[in-house]
Amino acid sequence: MQQSQIMEDKIISAVRTFAGSISPDSKVVADMSELIQVTSQLPLSSFDYWERVIRSEFSSAMRESIPPKWKVWSKPKELVTWLDLISWDGYKREKAIRALSGAAPNTFFFSLAVRRLSDWVPQVRKAAREKLPGIARSTDPEYVVEALCVALSNWNSWGRIEESDKDILLEIICDKEIAKSLRSKLIMSASGPMPSLFSQLGRTTILDGQIEEIAKSAIQPSVRAKAYRSLFEGRVVWIEGRKWVWTDIRYCEGRLKPIVGERKLEVDTPLIDILKESSEDRSSIVRRVSAEILIREMDNLGLKARAFAERFASDSSHAVSERGDFALRKLEEAERGNAS
Repeated sequence: MQQSQIMEDKIISAVRTFAGSISPDSKVVADMSELIQVTSQLPLSSFDYWERVIRSEFSSAMRESIPPKWKVWSKPKELVTWLDLISWDGYKREKAIRALSGAAPNTFFFSLAVRRLSDWVPQVRKAAREKLPGIARSTDPEYVVEALCVALSNWNSWGRIEESDKDILLEIICDKEIAKSLRSKLIMSASGPMPSLFSQLGRTTILDGQIEEIAKSAIQPSVRAKAYRSLFEGRVVWIEGRKWVWTDIRYCEGRLKPIVGERKLEVDTPLIDILKESSEDRSSIVRRVSAEILIREMDNLGLKARAFAERFASDSSHAVSERGDFALRKLEEAERGNAS
């Protein structure tokens, strides 16, 4: 049996066990332990799929537990659970997000709350804006950070999220402990959407003063490259979203054009020092950025430009060496022009 099927069977079993433990007439709290354990193992990259599976199974299990008709008159008290955050019923989702103000039991459940910012019911989104900061403060920072990493990398694909919803997530990000954990994750993560996360975090000030450390120490080369580019350009750039642009309206042809946002940075380190550090990076992805900046800034580097150009021209990466060769040709043209 495939691993995904084994996991799905575990999820279904845990959901049904949890649903079976819910008793409106009992004072005993429903048992979430098995459900928490299983959802802690779920990859957030497949979050949409698992959310649909859990919603379907929970809804089915709760229908099966409806009391006999002769007991309907008793009108048992309706309990609110974390799984009501993904109920088919918008009223239940709103009620759940307003009622569940305590700590989320793991990353998956905090992600369920975060996703309500893109809910298709406006009242649910409003409730999420009001309650999510409190839930985040109560929840283990590790869970919050893991959920935010995925949310920030994908929120541009959330069709219903508004700027006010994004502001709530940015407010959570600026919490001192959350910000510290996010910076550490940028540096220490060997995989995942960290380059996109870096850009989105640049909307806030939490990276200010730390970008040079990220450029030097981040494990992912693409993160180091983004950090160095931000230092070179004195700004952080991110994708706000995308808009449709017609390229030929006669044939109904067009494309999605990215909407770019940016925030200026104060960079104290001299350009020559940043260029030296990036030119010596172990990754060609970073050295290529460094070579691009050399070409752009040759006029400001004077005699030092040739040393960098020669270093890049002899680089083992073709993408870097061709930029080094181009820089050398430009320098030679400038020298011939000066000589004449």
